[in-house]
Amino acid sequence: MEALRPPLPHLSRLNSFPSPSLIALRVHLRRRVRHLYTSPIAQQQQQSRSSKSREPRVGTTTPVPDDNAPSTSSSPFYFEAGYALFAKRASRPFPPPFLSPPSGSFSDPLSTHNQSRDRRSFVNGEMIRGITNGDDAVLVSDNFIGANDGVGAWAHKDRGHSALWSRLILHFWALEAEKDKYGGAEEPKPVCYLTRALQQTIEATSKPNEWLGTTTACSALLHSSGDQVPHPLLYVTQLGDSQIMVLRPRNKEIIYKTKEQWHWFDCPRQLGTNSPDTPKQNAVVDKLSIEENDVVLAMSDGVADNLWEHEVLESVMDSMHKWEHGEEGTGMVPGESSYADGMRFVAQEIVKAARVVAEDPFAESPFMERSIEEGLATEGGKLDDISVVAALCSKRKLPKG
Repeated sequence: MEALRPPLPHLSRLNSFPSPSLIALRVHLRRRVRHLYTSPIAQQQQQSRSSKSREPRVGTTTPVPDDNAPSTSSSPFYFEAGYALFAKRASRPFPPPFLSPPSGSFSDPLSTHNQSRDRRSFVNGEMIRGITNGDDAVLVSDNFIGANDGVGAWAHKDRGHSALWSRLILHFWALEAEKDKYGGAEEPKPVCYLTRALQQTIEATSKPNEWLGTTTACSALLHSSGDQVPHPLLYVTQLGDSQIMVLRPRNKEIIYKTKEQWHWFDCPRQLGTNSPDTPKQNAVVDKLSIEENDVVLAMSDGVADNLWEHEVLESVMDSMHKWEHGEEGTGMVPGESSYADGMRFVAQEIVKAARVVAEDPFAESPFMERSIEEGLATEGGKLDDISVVAALCSKRKLPKG
């Protein structure tokens, strides 16, 4: 993924499409490589190398401060959610001052000493919410899920740190939504929340040291109608090429998905350093009526670049069936696992499927298809950070009486 820059260098590649003779040579070499790559010995070696790191990181909640008071929206609906993550490379540590503060001296109480070894990150004295995955960031709460994709090209710049930008914007975005206490007659204002989150991120990364970066942004915020019999409403915000998708398992169908926003191929709209994009001008907000038990996915482009939407739907339906029936390999027993555990398994299976394609140099993929449409000779999946949050729309149990 590219950071914003003049499009001329990119467009010049369209005028240098390989000649027929060069294409024939590439095809010949690929066939030779494919033969070597798919030989029994090569397959055994590849399986041995990948087996050590096959499983993605998973969870059902992203961290919140220890002293954080539970914040519950007035909406009767909430998310049962889980996430799964695969990073193409390890995330860079956050720089000062976003680190946990050390203890003052060796005479501090043991509890303070433990805090000094805490690897959690902080901004403005508060723990940064969410989880970093390579340059991506995800966040899970009762009524808000999000997946931001930091633009990796900033890693080559002095003081570039897109992972910090993606995480901070998501952190402030969720806090602004939480502070607003939306519910009842009040409608959420996700673009206003994102605008304030961007401004706070700019301030946080400007002093005492400046840190550069850009990120895409997408979130789904769960609300409810003000009817006598309320029904769930979903406010989806999109800027860039991360994706929100809503599935209806009872009909085995996708009822909604966001549309990617690009400046040019592989350069999405993005928030941050030197970007002309702003939430007010470029973010798209859709309000849709959903049902209890609908599944909402928040995904970075590591999924959309490697799986077609019907493959995502098939993965969700298959993993939900396995989870509901407690099949071997799910790690769950019927009646003993929560819905959040089931959503964690759903997210995990999507990440696994996307990773298989991402690591296959001969796979057919959506990214390959788009590249060919742009006149670029590309084959295989796209190795990238893969982040998925899966959330089930659920209804709170009201106290009797």
